[in-house]
Order: sequence, then C-alpha cells, then structure tokens
Amino acid sequence: MIVVVDDRDLVRQGFSGMFQRIGFPVFGVCGKELPAWLDSICSNEMESIEAFLVGHSDSESCPVSSIRQATKLPVISVIEQNSLQDILRHFESGADDVVRKPIHVQEILARVAAIRRRKDTSRTVFEFGALLVHTDGRDPEIGGRSFALPRRERRILEYLASNGDRRATRTQIYNAVYGMFEQDVEECVIESHISKLRKKLRKALGYEVIDSKRFLGYRLDAQAAKAFEAQSDKQPPHTAPGRFGQDLEVTLR
Repeated sequence: MIVVVDDRDLVRQGFSGMFQRIGFPVFGVCGKELPAWLDSICSNEMESIEAFLVGHSDSESCPVSSIRQATKLPVISVIEQNSLQDILRHFESGADDVVRKPIHVQEILARVAAIRRRKDTSRTVFEFGALLVHTDGRDPEIGGRSFALPRRERRILEYLASNGDRRATRTQIYNAVYGMFEQDVEECVIESHISKLRKKLRKALGYEVIDSKRFLGYRLDAQAAKAFEAQSDKQPPHTAPGRFGQDLEVTLR
C-alpha cells in the first residue's frame, strides 16, 4: 500500500486512481492528521505499507519528520518546482528521495524499489524454482516466460514473496492488496483470489507453491520446487508392455 500525504483532495484522489489502476492500494491523509494517524496504526498495518509519498502540507509539523520518527519505510517527497531550498529541506527532514511533478507512478515504484535495495530491507526478485516473482510491478515469470496475472492476484503473489518464510494472515494480505481502510470489499474475497492463484500456479508449475495452514496463514514454499525436482529425478523410466508379455522400455525425452 502507498500512503499519500497531501492537503489537497484532488492530489490524493489523482494518485489513488493512478496507483490503483496498476494494482496498488492507496490511503490518503492530510498533513495535519498524519501524526495522529501514525500513532493509531499497529505494527501489522505498518508492515502492509510499501512507501510514503509526501506532497504539499500546511501543517505546523513536518510530515517527513513525523513519518521518519515512526518508521524507516521509504519516504519520497513530491515537489511542484525545482527549488534547491525545498529539495534540501526535504532531505534534511529525512526524505529518501525528492521528485518533481509530473511523475509516472511506475517511476515512483522503481524509486521505491531502489530505496529498499539500498537499505537492504527488501529484494525485488524472488526465485521459487521455475517461478520468478518481481516486486517492482512486472509480471512474474515461469520458465523464463512472462506469466500474466490479474492485478490482485499478482499483488498477493508479490506480497507473499516479499514476506519470506513468514506466514501472512488473511487480514495482512487484505491490507496489502486493498488497503487498511477499504470498506466496499469484504475480507473473505482474499480466499477466492488465493484459490484462483493457486490453481494457475499449480497447473503451470506442476506442484503446489502456496502453503497454507489454518489459523496461521499463507506463505510461498521455497522448498516445494526442490522437492518436486528431486521426486522427478527418482522416477523410474516409463515402460510399456510389448509382445509376448515382455516390457519394452520407453525413454521419455
């Protein structure tokens, strides 16, 4: 989820629409309400945030400073004009990057990924056997070929991949995909998304890569591919019955 901090409703709505078109939920908050909002969210909700995008604010407290006091997540400041004074002020307040409008949301995501790489808090590519999962907005790959998915299913896959061996609950996945304050979509829809995603991956890979435990949540099984490959190597050659009851060995290539 991307958190957009800006006092202008039109700006928050504009970024929300652009990010949601590529599958990223957005929560908008004005600068005056930001400190109270940061105090109100729990650690699980904070983990669902990808980055903060900070624009114009007339608040007495600096939004960038407030965010930096609460978390080390990426903070990108968006300015209207190339003012050296403004750029330096944002960096001094704790921003990781400063960009000028207009800017495409894909560029923002690329900058977020670069910040995370520098901080060594996240990778952008995760490998599960033949499955490669990108967390920079690109489609996953299977066997070196692009494996297109609907945006919600892709976001779930990206979230599970970046979560490592930790299990993610349905609520955590919902917050990451739809946002913490979405009220029009029921949380149970996540189970439907995951069911469809599992079937597609199982059909393409030949094994189950999404591991689920009741009451504990979901994760991507990094050992599933190795186990599948090891089992395939142990399979005996396929044989077909020949004339007079003798078997003719058929080597499958």
